[in-house]
Amino acid sequence: MKMNHHYEEISQSYLFSTVAKKAADFQKKYPDREMIKLSIGDVTLPLAGAVIKALHGAVDEMGKAETFRGYGPEQGYAFLQEAIAKYYAGHGVQLDPNEIFVSDGAKSDCGNIIDIFGEGNTVVVTDPAYPVYVDSNIMSGNTVVYANSTEENGFAAMPPKDVKADLIYLCSPNNPTGSVYTKAQLREWVDYALANNAVIIFDAAYEAFITEANLPRSIYLVEGAKKCAIEICSLSKTAGFTGTRCGYTIVPDELIQKDSKGSDVKIADLWNRRQGSKFNGVSYPVQRAAEAVFTPEGQKQTKATIAYYQENARIIAKTCDELGIKYTGGINSPYIWLKSPNGMGSWEFFDYLLNEIQVVGTPGAGFGANGDGWFRLTAFSTHELTAEAMERFKTLFKK
Repeated sequence: MKMNHHYEEISQSYLFSTVAKKAADFQKKYPDREMIKLSIGDVTLPLAGAVIKALHGAVDEMGKAETFRGYGPEQGYAFLQEAIAKYYAGHGVQLDPNEIFVSDGAKSDCGNIIDIFGEGNTVVVTDPAYPVYVDSNIMSGNTVVYANSTEENGFAAMPPKDVKADLIYLCSPNNPTGSVYTKAQLREWVDYALANNAVIIFDAAYEAFITEANLPRSIYLVEGAKKCAIEICSLSKTAGFTGTRCGYTIVPDELIQKDSKGSDVKIADLWNRRQGSKFNGVSYPVQRAAEAVFTPEGQKQTKATIAYYQENARIIAKTCDELGIKYTGGINSPYIWLKSPNGMGSWEFFDYLLNEIQVVGTPGAGFGANGDGWFRLTAFSTHELTAEAMERFKTLFKK
């Protein structure tokens, strides 16, 4: 038997699993110390009322013979595709509902999308980046080339002109740095992709956190992007679906590449074929719940939830300002990306916070080489725990 030897080329433990294990080991050793976790991007507030109402209604339908649903369309039910298309139209992007593929979340599709592209591609990933982009491509036998996101460029990497890319991963608002690309910056990436006949995988999982009207919430606001970009989004952070699981991937009909015979092939057709063989779709009750997110009441309620987390981000940012700690993010993002004080490395700072004040964050080094010396805190806790964590910060780092 031949095994996939590329698995030998990645870390044997996923970043967030390592963080969770370290925190669990500490808690087991010191059970009386209250730990505050601002590490993994999991939400704490419950699903919105409109979502719960729709979910209950769909579950009731499943209990009656006349409304029971079995296997659904792998691409998603039309009612949800149409709701998502209407949402995009509200932000200036016109989509055909058939270009929208419903999934169980952005993480899965960010990795699975590679199935439709050949092995051995050159993949440009910004550094630091969400580990899934890198791990998935290494597992698939692709070559990963990094575009540097640094303090000097505002953690907004621009195209590496000396690299002939095949695939490009972008995330805006960015995980982990919280930076957001301007329309002009995305224009450069789109031009670069078109010039290289490359495909951009655009992770827009945090688009709902953008508060500044001049910042693009979709790459399709850039002319020509539909010819070179796939956009992946999630309801995990937007509507608290981390445990409910629903997202979507947009593959425009205009996105066309050449197959091995030199003939034109629509990427959407390949993705649809892949999903038909490897994915059975998202459950009917969950899709009805997701549809409710995009109703007027659902939007009102989910925006209130996002505002709650944005207040947590403001609390963290204000504390960093008071303590003179450099950071990015926190305005159009639920993440605060701070510079480890006193020249500490990321994992050194992780251990320092854990041991001294029992606050858990995520070491920047886990997101790439450029993340060393930086640290990610999330705004997804409660107001009370976020405020308490920052009081502990003040005690530890007061001037």
